[in-house]
Amino acid sequence: MTKSITCFKAYDIRGELNSQLNEEVAYRIGYAFAQELNARTVVVGSDVRLTSTPLKLALTAGLIDAGANVTDIGMAGTEEIYFATKHLGVDGGIEVTASHNPINYNGMKIVKAGSIPISGDTGLNAIKEKAELLDDHRVTTRLAHYTQQQPIDADAFFNGTAHVKKDLLIESGSYVEDSCMEAYVEHMLSYVNLDNFEPLKIVVNAGNGAAGNALDAIESELESRNIPITFIKVHHEADGTFPNGIPNPLLPENRADTADAVKAHSADFGIAWDGDFDRCFLFDADGQFIEGYYIVGLLAAAFIAKDKNSKIIYDPRVYWNTEDIVENAGGTPIKSKTGHAFIKERMRKEDAVYGGEMSAHHYFRDFAYCDSGMIPWLLIAELVSVKQQSLASMVKARIEAFPSSGEINSKLKDADAALERVTNTYKPQASVVDTTDGLGLEFGNWRFNLRKSNTEPVIRLNVESRGDIALMEEKTEELLAAIRAE
Repeated sequence: MTKSITCFKAYDIRGELNSQLNEEVAYRIGYAFAQELNARTVVVGSDVRLTSTPLKLALTAGLIDAGANVTDIGMAGTEEIYFATKHLGVDGGIEVTASHNPINYNGMKIVKAGSIPISGDTGLNAIKEKAELLDDHRVTTRLAHYTQQQPIDADAFFNGTAHVKKDLLIESGSYVEDSCMEAYVEHMLSYVNLDNFEPLKIVVNAGNGAAGNALDAIESELESRNIPITFIKVHHEADGTFPNGIPNPLLPENRADTADAVKAHSADFGIAWDGDFDRCFLFDADGQFIEGYYIVGLLAAAFIAKDKNSKIIYDPRVYWNTEDIVENAGGTPIKSKTGHAFIKERMRKEDAVYGGEMSAHHYFRDFAYCDSGMIPWLLIAELVSVKQQSLASMVKARIEAFPSSGEINSKLKDADAALERVTNTYKPQASVVDTTDGLGLEFGNWRFNLRKSNTEPVIRLNVESRGDIALMEEKTEELLAAIRAE
């Protein structure tokens, strides 16, 4: 290949459509994936973006040509690929998704057998190299076969036209379509005791992404068992044009539709997901967004209540609340570097039952140590029922005990200079210096974590205190002034 493939990142594949990621690149990735892993069985799926199916079919053509048998589970969230990879016992899994990235992007999340993530130093870079080394003439010839000589048109691709013909994949004898939904739903519901559930009304906002389909399947099973949950559905239908905006509830401007629906319907709580629903965001009965940090504490306590010997993994951005809950409940808190690959690796090493990040990623040992956006809300629904408490009341005391700023991003001309500036000012006064991930400094009743983005000139700040909202807010403003003083 005359030029390098630029859509490979540290832990996944993401790129701008046509310029970085297209059907030819997808074919190359599929071939190289099967080649590098010596994969003979692979499961694939795709989110709702218009370009996801075309990319998936081209990817599949590459997998087949490298000798793999492919099972396509259709439109799916990332966690459905995690589940199917383990459930089917295949050699690897690939989800075509750009999650919450802009509409002109797409990507892939890939795992090997057992749903173990593949990062740059565990095979992703090798896949990239193999993809680039594929003979151009061979790639062109094979794509011509699978497209029946139809020229690949960039505009048509962007609008969802798949040039690779599915019937040719089927004729190869190495491609089947087979949903794992029934087994997936059964596994999701295994995390809760459905006999505990009281009548609940829940607002669910799929953001026109992939979550709606999975939720419908869960709802159907709950109805068959006479579980009294009523769902109020917002932006529920899958729509790859995202008429209501890219689903990313981490952004405050994307929360109003869920919050308004919770209040309008007097719901017990609300849920919103991102595009591939590997993250789950929660709202209380007043429509207030609950930071993922406090949900980590709730879920940790729930697991420890079932097993006092539970180990809980958490990220180092904010953690006083999590540590306090886990230690007082008799569990073992273990700090890990931020990021799904690090969290999953540490969970496997420690055999931890649960891991949580403030970014709303929640990981479960019995889910192949992977993150799920469906398991958390089921656990919360059970907690609300068993404790006979509202979600707001369960987190209120924790927010007061350990108020936090939430993650605040600052886009700068020189992120390194800002980090050095803050380090020089605050590090000499710190009682604890933590470099697990970025710069973490403690000062008695307050602390902060400052991390640089790996991909852009952005600094990410998190501040928390022990029971002092005013102090937390004061130090947040103080730090932001220092960070942004370019």
